[in-house]
Formats: sequence, structure tokens, C-alpha cells
Amino acid sequence: MKIENVLTGFIAEPRGRDGLALAVLLARQAGARLTVATVQPPTWHTPGPAKADESAWRAYLREQAESTLEQARELAGESAEYVVHSHKGSGRGLVELARKREADVVVIGSAPSGSKGRISLGSTADQLLHASSVPVLLAPKGWAEEPPPEFERLTVAYRRGPGCDHAVGEAARAAALLDVPLRLVTLVLSTGRKAQIELDMIERLRDHAAADLKAAARGQRRRVEVEVEVLEGRSVAQALRTTSWRPGEFIVCASSSSGPLRRVFLGDTSIKIVKAATRPVMILTREP
Repeated sequence: MKIENVLTGFIAEPRGRDGLALAVLLARQAGARLTVATVQPPTWHTPGPAKADESAWRAYLREQAESTLEQARELAGESAEYVVHSHKGSGRGLVELARKREADVVVIGSAPSGSKGRISLGSTADQLLHASSVPVLLAPKGWAEEPPPEFERLTVAYRRGPGCDHAVGEAARAAALLDVPLRLVTLVLSTGRKAQIELDMIERLRDHAAADLKAAARGQRRRVEVEVEVLEGRSVAQALRTTSWRPGEFIVCASSSSGPLRRVFLGDTSIKIVKAATRPVMILTREP
């Protein structure tokens, strides 16, 4: 995974600060350029007397953008580049801007409706997670209040298949770039029933998962330290709670195989991981 140009969308709210803090850390540790953008609604072009209203609207938007980016500059410093982009939708605007500026990853915060420490998907994330041509990194609500000094580990949610094998390779390259170890985890979900036939089935699933993880890790150990772990629970959230998470850790998920090529597309399992995670989550694009 290339991380040379990081783009983050900023608004003057806590969720904007969460995304910005995460983007600053990623850019600093990867040695990447950072672009901070505010997306504002477009102006209109009206002939005649209405031009006065148009002029006032333009001035208002310009003032709001300058104020927003000044707040971002106070948080991120002068090393970042600050830009204004016009679009009717903030998520679609970031998709468009990422393409124009050749960004490698887009970073945003969580929607304000979610719980602290969790990721909630609002309209901006929804647009990005169904259209972005580069990976999207999501910060949990409140992440900027106590950010870690550095990333410590990348964890890939692994399920055997071409898309996820590609994701492992991309995550391994990112881990090497960030100088952190890589962890591969597979989630095994059970009903919790004690019937022998179900216990036998879960045991087989556990064995298959462990073998798949071992095979996936084998090809990456030449470039990065890799550990593997099978997580088991009655739900995705419960399975994720059965392991320890470092403060400076983020999760990597592959896009759904049913989505368009070279686009981010969130599948059912990834959605559950995003909503249950207590660490930032990156969704990769789907590759052939």
C-alpha cells in the first residue's frame, strides 16, 4: 500500500478533529504529504438583480472556509496543505478531490450520532464507502481527545479468498512502511449451543481458520513481523472483545467481492466490524 499523499476532510466539529488527528499521525509516521480539505456547497450563477445575493453567498462561503481551515491549521500546523473544494455532497466531494490530487488514502471522523470510542457511519462515510477509488480510514468518535503517540500494530480481518489475500499484502506493505508488526485475525462465530454436532463444526471451523491464517502469514514474514489469532464469539462484537488491542492500532478490512473493481465497497461483515471496533478501521478498495 502506498501512503505518500494523505487527504482528510475537515469540519469545525469534534468529528473533524478526530479525522484530522488520525490523518496527522498517519502522514507523520509514513512520511507522507497531508492535505486538509473543507468541502462546501457550490455557488450558483444567476443573471440580473439576483447577482447581489450570489455575491453575498460567495462571500459567506469564503469566510466560512477560511475560518474552518484556520482552525485546522491551528491543530495540524503549517506542514499540511489546506484546500477548499466545492460539491453538493461532502463524501462525493472528497472522492472527487482524492482523484484530482492523487491521494492514497482518505481519512474522516465518525458521524456525531454514535457512541464515544465507536465508529458511526453518516452520509459522508456512506458516500466514501461506496465510491472511493482509494482506501478510506475511519476514526472512532473522540479519538482526538487522547490520540496515541504512534501506531503500534496493524490488524487485518482475514477470511480466505483472493480479495483478502490482496488486502494482507497491502497491509504488510503498510506495516513495513510504518515500522509496526502485522496481525491477522479470523472471526469464528458460534451459536453458543452445546450440541455435539455444533461443537464439532466449530472445532473444524477453528482448525480451518488457523490453517488459513498460517498460510496467509507465511508469505509476508519476509517483510514484516506477523502474528495470527482466531477470535471466537456469538457475534462480531463479542469476538473482537476476546483479544487485546493496543492504543496505537488500526484494523484493515477488504472490500466486498460484490462491489465494483478498484472501489471501496463495504460488505456485511465489514460493516459489523466497523460498528464494533474500538480502533480506527481502514477499508481497502476491491482489486481484481
